[in-house]
Amino acid sequence: MKMTLKSTVDAEGLSKSFGNVNALQDVSLSLREGECLALVGHNGAGKSTLIKIILGLLEPTEGSVHVLGKGKSGKSQKDWKRKTGFLPEQILFQKNMTGREALTFYARLKGAPLSEIEELFARVDLTHAIDNRIGTYSKGMRQRLGMAQALLGKPDFLVLDEPTSGLDPVARQNIYKILDEEKRRGTSILISSHVLTEIDERVDRVVILNSGKLVADGTLSSLCQEQTLQSKLYIEGTPEACERIQKVFSHELPITKLSESAIIIHCEMARKVLVLNSIYALAIPLSNIRISDPTLEEVFSAYMQNTGDTQHD
Repeated sequence: MKMTLKSTVDAEGLSKSFGNVNALQDVSLSLREGECLALVGHNGAGKSTLIKIILGLLEPTEGSVHVLGKGKSGKSQKDWKRKTGFLPEQILFQKNMTGREALTFYARLKGAPLSEIEELFARVDLTHAIDNRIGTYSKGMRQRLGMAQALLGKPDFLVLDEPTSGLDPVARQNIYKILDEEKRRGTSILISSHVLTEIDERVDRVVILNSGKLVADGTLSSLCQEQTLQSKLYIEGTPEACERIQKVFSHELPITKLSESAIIIHCEMARKVLVLNSIYALAIPLSNIRISDPTLEEVFSAYMQNTGDTQHD
């Protein structure tokens, strides 16, 4: 019997207007238990408005949203908010408080056990600064403190808006390690980021917004197929081997010749294994084969071009 994953977020027909400005127009999406969803779009696409509506910080002009099976009014608000962690794009703390005092304040506000605090400081690599004033923290340290705040109470739902802003490469990798751990625990994650190269291998689904409208929703591979984006097979071998491959495949697949001993075969993602098997069957001497699939950044660019968008951040 196939197990059905529980729904964490169900949004139907969300629209939001600010005067004559339509920030969101009939947006529907879902997020399942243990799923990581990337929310992608240019500045002004409606990402922040959608996040605020999901978190209950804004009321939609039209539509409805349920989080963790609860609505947005009455006693149910306390239930799902205690199980939700949020890291905003710009995190602000009282600078005269220590890191420990700040997390103690938020833990009491959320009803989370104080025993979690030291463990969370260790997870974000801030143990050395736990009793230092936040005014002495760097931007990256404040960002990591914000991540620790979002993890209070072992949330079932995490909303992260630009979670790696201001972090060095080592700290960024640690944040993504934490997200992998949370996913394995069954946490649902909604992540909004402009650093698409970092998240394309870490998300299960992608939602693309453009001018307040949802223009794409699916896995990276399905969106690549929808936009007919191709994989690239980088092949190195003897000049004779490369020439043989060109003769065999050039009638059906585009081939770029880099040099006498290096070529690129372009093919649909669904065909790359078949193409590789056909190459191996030739039994010719090759020194290297490397596969490059379309990235989330390429997928996003393709959707923006096809929807006539020319805006840039």
